[in-house]
Parts: sequence; C-alpha cells; structure tokens
Amino acid sequence: MVLIGTYTGGPSKGIYSYELNLQDGSLDQLGLAAEIPSPSFLAIHPNKHLLYAVNEIENYDGKKAGAVTGFKIDSNGTKLEKINDATSGGPGPCFVSVDKSGKFVLVANYTGGSVEVLPINDQGELGQPTTFIQHSGSSVNKQRQGEPHAHSINLDANNRFAIAADLGLDKLLIYRFDPKAGTLKPNEVPFVSLAPGSGPRHFAFHPNGKNAYVINEILSTATAFSWDAQRGSFKELQTVSTLPNGPVPGNSTAEIQVHPSGKWVYGSNRGHNSIAVFSVQPDGTLMHVENENTRGKTPRNFGIDPTGKYLIAANQDSDTLAVFKIDQKTGALAPVGNTVPAPKPVCVKFLARNK
Repeated sequence: MVLIGTYTGGPSKGIYSYELNLQDGSLDQLGLAAEIPSPSFLAIHPNKHLLYAVNEIENYDGKKAGAVTGFKIDSNGTKLEKINDATSGGPGPCFVSVDKSGKFVLVANYTGGSVEVLPINDQGELGQPTTFIQHSGSSVNKQRQGEPHAHSINLDANNRFAIAADLGLDKLLIYRFDPKAGTLKPNEVPFVSLAPGSGPRHFAFHPNGKNAYVINEILSTATAFSWDAQRGSFKELQTVSTLPNGPVPGNSTAEIQVHPSGKWVYGSNRGHNSIAVFSVQPDGTLMHVENENTRGKTPRNFGIDPTGKYLIAANQDSDTLAVFKIDQKTGALAPVGNTVPAPKPVCVKFLARNK
C-alpha cells in the first residue's frame, strides 16, 4: 500500500491510497482514503494500524495554529477512520513523526518556527501537548531566513535524541527526548550549524547509526555528518551539490532519504525536477551517481519502499506520481511504466498490505 498526502483545494480532497506491485512496479489508484485539509506530511505508527497527518493550515480552533489528525487504518489499508485532531501549537505544520515506542507524536511548524510533542493514548487519540518549544533567531537570507522555520523533526534509533532541522536558523537543533514524559530539552551540545544561507530542510539517519544527512533547500546541497549516539552530537564531513552541472535558477531541494541497505542516499530537486543519487562511501561521505528526471514538476517528496526495490516521486505541480526501479548494484533509477495521476501529491508513505 502507498498512502499519499496532498495539498487540498481544486481536485485534491485529502489522503489517497494506491497499491504498488512489487513484481513489476505498477501502481494502481484505489481512491480517497480520508477527506482532510492539506495533509502535507504523514507518519505511520510503529503498530501499522494508526496514521498521523499534519494539517498544514494557519488557523485551528480560532487560533493561529495548524493541526495534527490521527486515523485508524482499515484492515487492507485503503480507508482511514478519523480518531481525533489536536493543535500543532503553531501555524503551518509541515512534518510529523512518531517516536519508537508509539506513545508520542512530534511535529514541526514551518510558519510558526516551533516544535511540539503530543501524547498518544491506548486508543490512538492525541492528547494535550507535553512539550512546546518556540525557536528564535534568523540567518543571512533575509527573504527566507528572517525568522525561524522548523521544517522537520526526527528521532534517533535509540529514541534518546530528537533532531529538528530549522531552515530559518541554518541549524540542526538537538534535543534530549524523554520517552516516558514526552519532553524535549536542549542537549548539552544543543545544535550544529550549517553554512550560512543553506536552509536545512529534511534529515535522515543512516541505518548504521553512525552517520546522518541533511538536505539544504536554499543552496541545493546535501551535508553528510558523523553522529555520536552517546553524546548526541554531529561532526560535518562534507557538503555536496544536489545538481550535476552547477546552480539552476529557481531550484530548491526538498526530501532526503537513505536506502534501506545504507548503500545510497537520494535527494529531490524542485526546479531541476530530478532525484539526485549518491553512493555512500565507507567513511559516510557521498559520491554522485546520477540525477534522474522525475517526469513531472516539483518533486516535493518521494518514498523508497521497505524492500528497497522502488522509489516513488510525488510531482506536486504536475499532479503525478512516478515510479522508478532501483538498480541494486549502483543505486541508479530507471522509470517504470507511465506516471500515475495524483492531485497535488506532497508525501509518500508505504504500508504492508494484509492479504
């Protein structure tokens, strides 16, 4: 199963479901799974029976905030039943993740420049926030970085540290996470800085637990780090361009993911409309393999299926999904079949289907 988050308005009504054939890479539309305003990012609970979506809106319950909505996933993954919703704490929530225990949701508010934690009860309901942190500061790009813009928040494999990429601050903020209380506190090493004007957006740990990668939206770069899992600290190893032949006017990056094997890293370019493919070197640095055209416009997000065979790119401005087969020797991408219609797709998540 493939669940697609969208920006609503026009033909888009919410979250859509598809089925991916792992034998030939074909992708079949199944329909609208849930009607909900602008579910621009999704997170599937560790138990695979619950899903949480941000509502990237500016006003919730009469206040300047967005929302997070919880759903039960039906037995075959085609429909979502709403449980409840809760405030994201700030306007424009753009990213949501679930902690490893499945007891808390973490959300990043882009417009608000803040992060929040919400508890999940035994029925999957979202409760009152256990933590809310307002970021402060700015960076050198006055048009894009005049204020904080939290763009993602991810937990490490040990459920001890939460990493918030803030595009407005040029920082990865490092928080100690208490998995019992659902609280975030600044780590002893509270952040690592990126080059001025980078605009860090999305972030991914390597499965080895020793490396991590961030994609920088404004400068169209990706930065590799080593990660000290005990101290919760980063050391920058390298920054590389996501573009093969120098700057492309109007390009910005969006998603970054590590292949399940740990052999390759992928990043999306909006404007150049490509997926950058890198091989991971023994020291954790990246070597450029290729850039593959996404056969559409503005690939805001993509997903790699859990088997590592296929990548699906969400082309936001051409209303399509494009499937690529991943070469298991080189990591290179090869298009599969025709693009598949999807209204304003902006998030791709996979879920094993019960037969």
